[in-house]
Amino acid sequence: MKDNVPLVESDKLEHDKLGYLGPTPPVGQLPPKGERLWIENSEQLLHAVELLKQSPVVAIDAEFTQVRSLSAESNSSTVPRLALLQLAIEKQCFVVDTLRLKDLSPLNTVVSDPNVIVLLHGAGADLRVMAERGVFVAHYYDLEATSRSVFGQHESSLAAMLWRAFHMRLDKSLQRTDWTRRPLPPAMVAYAARDAEVTLALYSWLGQHFHAVLQLHEYPGQTERVASWIEPFLRGTAHTSPEMAVMEARAEGIIRNKAQIYADCRYALANVTHPIRRNRLLRLVTDLMLTRMAPDILPLLQASTSDERAGSARTLGRLGIKSALEPLRLLLQDPVQDVRKAAANAIRNLDERDPHQQRNMPTRTADGARSWVIESSESEQASANAGDENDWKSRLRSMMDA
Repeated sequence: MKDNVPLVESDKLEHDKLGYLGPTPPVGQLPPKGERLWIENSEQLLHAVELLKQSPVVAIDAEFTQVRSLSAESNSSTVPRLALLQLAIEKQCFVVDTLRLKDLSPLNTVVSDPNVIVLLHGAGADLRVMAERGVFVAHYYDLEATSRSVFGQHESSLAAMLWRAFHMRLDKSLQRTDWTRRPLPPAMVAYAARDAEVTLALYSWLGQHFHAVLQLHEYPGQTERVASWIEPFLRGTAHTSPEMAVMEARAEGIIRNKAQIYADCRYALANVTHPIRRNRLLRLVTDLMLTRMAPDILPLLQASTSDERAGSARTLGRLGIKSALEPLRLLLQDPVQDVRKAAANAIRNLDERDPHQQRNMPTRTADGARSWVIESSESEQASANAGDENDWKSRLRSMMDA
């Protein structure tokens, strides 16, 4: 690190251990525990749905187990099996026995209604196991992602957030218990209900103190329109590399020239607001080495979410944007550990290498194998991403640098 960097390496490492360094709003008050209802037959489920429909906000948590199965090739694998679904509204929580209830579709009257806000903490796994049982959420907030945007990934768990928001210690002793056992002891039912109930309380606390960030993590059932070749990368469903996606789009006439690649990515950056989608867009910009987008990315170093500050720092460092050094040094004092770490790594990348340095190109041995000379971790990454002068990746990169 250079002398004018605020933290030397040893201090930086100690600094990173401190986690979140910013202010925390006042501790809130948890609402009194409401009624908990066990749902195990269709009549009870329909009654629960009628009560749930009266609330504009429903917090959901799922308990599932990993069940071992054998594939056609006799390879053992694990698949999630939904065991319980907990739905909390003000003063009531419904614990649904999804093992005894084969038809969960009545719940779609609630969760598939775009006017109902569903709250989840760590949405990915819960959404997948619910979808496998035919329950589809239309409009939701992921409170884990919201918490990560404010406090960082190491302090966004439900347990960490409940301590921060309410000074409540969350007992996770039953987290890995067997949720398929029946009957479930009352302690396990209460444990399952509690996570949905406190998710509802956490939503109120975040909405009171971090409303703007919370709104960025809303999934309203539709996303901002971007170029068709970009959308799979923002969804996280792309099945090909960015370079190959560009080449395929050019072959189909979707992309006409290099200028359109920049224009499509700039339009996406200006219109996409969700932090996760923006970060995926920044990774795409990095993979395609769109260095001329640096002026568009620099303002994100002051974004309201830690995801965007850290993501833009990583992108600018990997693109070799020397003009980013000073704003990156300011991020070494960011309250969020993830951002401080990303800024320190970006500064090291910019200090230690020439951004215009030629990528290490592979050579072929007599047996046709390719080899590289590896000088550092950065050159190792560059070598891994480069091909020889005659392969499609090199042709594309030369087109992008032209």
